[in-house]
Amino acid sequence: MRMIKGLWRWRRNALRRKTDLAEAWAALVAAVLILLAAPAVGWAAGSLAHGALVRTAQEQRAERHVVAATVVKVLPQPPIDSDPETASARDAQRRVLAQWTGPDGSRHEGTLGAHPAADPGETFRIWTDDHGQLRARPLDSATTATHAALAGIGAGAATAGLIDGARRLVVWRLMRRRYAQWDIAWERARQDWGRADADS
Repeated sequence: MRMIKGLWRWRRNALRRKTDLAEAWAALVAAVLILLAAPAVGWAAGSLAHGALVRTAQEQRAERHVVAATVVKVLPQPPIDSDPETASARDAQRRVLAQWTGPDGSRHEGTLGAHPAADPGETFRIWTDDHGQLRARPLDSATTATHAALAGIGAGAATAGLIDGARRLVVWRLMRRRYAQWDIAWERARQDWGRADADS
């Protein structure tokens, strides 16, 4: 808002100083850069992030496979937790001992989280690598788009912040110069005070 208020210094005025005009130029340049550069940087960062995330998702889909895991036995639930957030996460899954065969034919067994009603002998899907080691689900298109959009918004906001920070630094330097000029003017005025011929 101060940036827009600073534009009043464009008007011709007998009291306008060079620092006022320089401050108005700084406000105008910063406003133009924020309107043009920040969206451009945000779009470029979002596009780059989207491309990188799409490549990562493709690599993950090529390296990860869905296999069927069979519940061997249901493990006892951990003690009741008083924290509602961890309790709800615990209630959403059931710990089971399961077996699965990897894409390379290797057999595996381990503790997994299954749906709350899982029973021995039931099968459910898990993601593994080529050797049957557990992996997270590959990124999907919605997740890649969301992360890319957030990266673009963050880069655009950071660019706008940097531009405004540079403008504030320029204004701060101009204010210091303005105060120094005032000190010099006051010093000259003080020397003339009390002299009868000060107006001549």
